[in-house]
Amino acid sequence: MSDVTENRAWTLKSRPEGKVSVDDFVLSAASFSRPALASGEILVRNRLFAVAPTIRNGLNTPSRAYRGSIPIGGTIPGMAGAEVLDSRHPGFRRGDRLVALSRWEDFSVLAPDRAPVPVFPIPPSMDFEEALGPLSPNSLTAYFGLTEVGRPLPGETVVVSAAAGSVGSVACQIARILGCRIIAIAGGADKCAWLSKVCRVDATIDYKAEDVATRLTALCPTGVNLYFDNVGGEILQAVVDALAPKACVVLCGQISAYDSGAPASGPRDMMKLVYGRVRMEGFVVGDYVDQLNTARDRLRGWIERGDLVVRTDLRRGFEHLPKAFVDLFAGVNAGTLLVEA
Repeated sequence: MSDVTENRAWTLKSRPEGKVSVDDFVLSAASFSRPALASGEILVRNRLFAVAPTIRNGLNTPSRAYRGSIPIGGTIPGMAGAEVLDSRHPGFRRGDRLVALSRWEDFSVLAPDRAPVPVFPIPPSMDFEEALGPLSPNSLTAYFGLTEVGRPLPGETVVVSAAAGSVGSVACQIARILGCRIIAIAGGADKCAWLSKVCRVDATIDYKAEDVATRLTALCPTGVNLYFDNVGGEILQAVVDALAPKACVVLCGQISAYDSGAPASGPRDMMKLVYGRVRMEGFVVGDYVDQLNTARDRLRGWIERGDLVVRTDLRRGFEHLPKAFVDLFAGVNAGTLLVEA
């Protein structure tokens, strides 16, 4: 990198009123000089961006942003694959590659020890697309949500919502690998067909064309043992009404509320959970960073054996980041959505 270069950045122009729009973002470009780093900081070049629905929460007002509200004019944060250009951190050297919570810009200064999401080193054997695709934090989220939080037993019935998404599809397949019966909830006939054919789930529910509660009653006569919840809202309520005694609900995301402008709602009758001895537990992937290598090894092994298929929707061009983000909520992406700078 030369001493002075251009740094492009996508910033927040306006807070979304309901559904997010490309007009809520603005692209800026400014000259960029190599900064003087403080102790513990690193300078990175962002190469590949993961477009994730959780970014939507940061666009809300401070009272509704659980990990910090992005100020108007602030650069959009997001997970990225990046290369270290300069370092004053003992754990990172120039040329190292990593996955970190960075920003939608070419160059970022990060402080790994103060990061709200742990930094994931990328080993030499792995490229950026693999690190943000098949072995990404999304795949790791599905892995840890099932193996550490849900802990289903062989033969149990597992229901997964947003099942065709990058987390949900991996959760379905890991549950199948663990010997469970899988019911996948997704929107649209094409997604349901892909889940049946490629992910090899036992049954699907198309929430756009079918009544979820009615289908769950028919498919799960003895109840649902584990629900991997990515959406919340009315689908969460329908599954809660179908839970077996001593079931577990793994709270991974609340997609139904992200783009609605309203808080995420919970089950309407909490006494059903009390008498059903139901466990509901939320988690984030950073809780398990000490198990990263083991998880990646197991995921890679399943992929190499053909037991696990991970789709990646790779788009090229930094200028396409907001459009990709809007597409995510429209459900038109096919797998983990990545944008190459």
